Amino acid sequence: MSQHLLSTVVPARNGSPPKPSGAAASARPSHDGVLIRLENIDKTYHLGQVDVPVLRGVSLEIRRGEMVALMGVSGSGKTTLMNILGCLDRPDSGHYWLDDQELSRLSGDKRAQVRNAKIGFVFQSFNLLPRASAIDNVTMPLEYTARKLTDRVARERAESLLGRVGLAERLDHEPTQMSGGQQQRVAIARALVNHPPILLADEPTGNLDSRTSEEILRMFQELNDEGITIILVTHDAEVASHARRIIRIRDGRIEHDGTGAAAAVPLAAATPRPAASSLEPAGRAAQPPLPAVHRAGGPHVVPRVIRTALRALRRNKMRSALTTLGIVIGVAAVIAMMEIGEGSKKAVQQTIATMGANNLLIQPGAASSGGVTFGFGSVLTLRPDDAEEVARQCPAVAQVAPIVRVRTQVVYANRNWVPLYIYGTTPSYLEVRDWRDLEEGEPFLDRDVRNGSKVCLVGQTLVRELFQNDSPLGKEIRIQNVSFRVVGVLRRKGANMMGLDQDDIVLAPWTTIKYRVSGTSVANANQSSTGQPGAGQAVNSLTQLYPGSQPLYPVPSPTQAADRPQPVRFTNVDQILVKAVSTPAIPLATLQIKTVLGERHRIRAGQPEDFNIRDMAEMTKALASTSDLMSGLLLAVALISLVVGGVGIMNIMLVSVTERTREIGLRMAVGAQARNILRQFLVEAVALCLLGGLVGIVAGRGCSLMVRLLLHWPTESSLPAVIAAVGVSAAVGIVFGYYPAWKASRLDPIEALRYE
Repeated sequence: MSQHLLSTVVPARNGSPPKPSGAAASARPSHDGVLIRLENIDKTYHLGQVDVPVLRGVSLEIRRGEMVALMGVSGSGKTTLMNILGCLDRPDSGHYWLDDQELSRLSGDKRAQVRNAKIGFVFQSFNLLPRASAIDNVTMPLEYTARKLTDRVARERAESLLGRVGLAERLDHEPTQMSGGQQQRVAIARALVNHPPILLADEPTGNLDSRTSEEILRMFQELNDEGITIILVTHDAEVASHARRIIRIRDGRIEHDGTGAAAAVPLAAATPRPAASSLEPAGRAAQPPLPAVHRAGGPHVVPRVIRTALRALRRNKMRSALTTLGIVIGVAAVIAMMEIGEGSKKAVQQTIATMGANNLLIQPGAASSGGVTFGFGSVLTLRPDDAEEVARQCPAVAQVAPIVRVRTQVVYANRNWVPLYIYGTTPSYLEVRDWRDLEEGEPFLDRDVRNGSKVCLVGQTLVRELFQNDSPLGKEIRIQNVSFRVVGVLRRKGANMMGLDQDDIVLAPWTTIKYRVSGTSVANANQSSTGQPGAGQAVNSLTQLYPGSQPLYPVPSPTQAADRPQPVRFTNVDQILVKAVSTPAIPLATLQIKTVLGERHRIRAGQPEDFNIRDMAEMTKALASTSDLMSGLLLAVALISLVVGGVGIMNIMLVSVTERTREIGLRMAVGAQARNILRQFLVEAVALCLLGGLVGIVAGRGCSLMVRLLLHWPTESSLPAVIAAVGVSAAVGIVFGYYPAWKASRLDPIEALRYE
């Protein structure tokens, strides 16, 4: 190992010829100036009510390229002095200069930057990341360097250093797969990866056997020959004897500062060294001033932070999986509940659409007599030409259909049925009710309305009840002894919001229903009653326009009336069904209809209208409000699961901070600033939540599909729900991960490194 290292060492950084090793080293010229200078350094620890002075007026100078041993018994203050030299701690008083820059009062982030650029640490307990490979441990300081290095350059540098310390074959080995000496070599390679001018080694051989200890100490001597200033902290005189200068500390004061035994003890026979090394730039003696503290940022920082966080999560796969479980359940619940809510909302909207969401119903006015009002439809005020004028003069109206209603029996062969609806109307009724597509056949036409043709369309309920599900096309049914030929079958609509069967219907031309079947308004007669006086003997007549009125002249017999029909002065319809161009246009359509009918019916200002307009808007709003309320309740329940998952994230991250305290201290020792630690733990929390969110989306979709297949509930996939789930997952990670991340960033590096 020693020979291998000697074959790859580099000359002094000032470009001078290679320096001799062994006894000749004591005669080499003095190093370039003072690198470290301490003046009257005091440090006192406050333990409750007790003050414990550790350093008392320590002053010393260390020149470039020296190899110094700080010796002392436990409690003498040597470790505290090393912490101050390594910018891990600050003195209570006194001054510390490094490269002619005063460091005593630097902030924590600036000291971290100095540690990363100027100081390498080799610890007694190695302090390697336990589940990281050797290459990952060595490249860790490069994650926080102000210099921008690509991943390829960083890996090449780490591989070269590991090869230099004899671990080229163990790049991907974890610490548990290496011996103590190999772990210490990894720690040395990590300390050198940023080319620091100073190497601090705290009891570097305390956990090693004598043979490995000797190899590590010779390695330090070889590094010192290359121009690196090495400070060994030890209580072992044999270890200190390898240094060229020994500083003894006792009770916080420098007791002795003299030449070490190594100045007279030759090293192993030196072999010729190459003129330069690809690892170390020339000119170590001419060190530049301390770099300005760069803000952590730039295009190389975010991906590096993400990679670091993801590597940390991969090292704890089981804990990461359990941490995301709460988020998975919460997001899956959100997705499933939102899709079920969207499905039910769409089902409600479809049901409303079958009733006519954009429909307006115009009804006749109310008659009154003696202060008694008989209700809407008790006076006949609507005419077919009213419908035509509304369609012509109202731009907000899409379609208009006049309706004449009848309630009576429908007979086919030896079967009969009383439908809920027998409507005499026009072909535009199918447009108004969005019933354009027929199950079979074709609709009747406008010429059928003009000619009073005896044709009709029937709903699915009549097909079932009268025709036993056989095709009714071309067959004839009888309504009030009037035969109608079935020309089409309506497509199924199902029940409306009131539970009424919309398929229990017969549609025919309104002229045929009005003049051949009805003869009276449905408001004043029960057409389904077979016990009416004269039922079955009455002859259809065009003169029965005003039922219940007193005739001015003797009433002709039915045969006389049929033989000599009188001119029609007034033809009424029971209602007019209107379709607005859109739901928002309903108020405008209502206003336009009122204006047109008011002019046609000669209604003066202040007079009551002889018609009434009803729309589905209020019902639609009520149903939509109910659906939104249910969706909101489902979402609230699901969000509770997300909050529970977020609390789990916070709990696990707090535990993770405790478990990884030494790792945090190590990262700070090699140059991580508080914001670097904050970012890393925050990214870990967000990554866990996003991962849980993605898995939860898949699980939620699966649950939604299972509900649809097994329970036959309507569900509807929702892209906004997916986007919201991802956003909420990230927000949960930030909100619940910030405190653990902030707590980690506030740790003191010294206390973190000492944590057990």
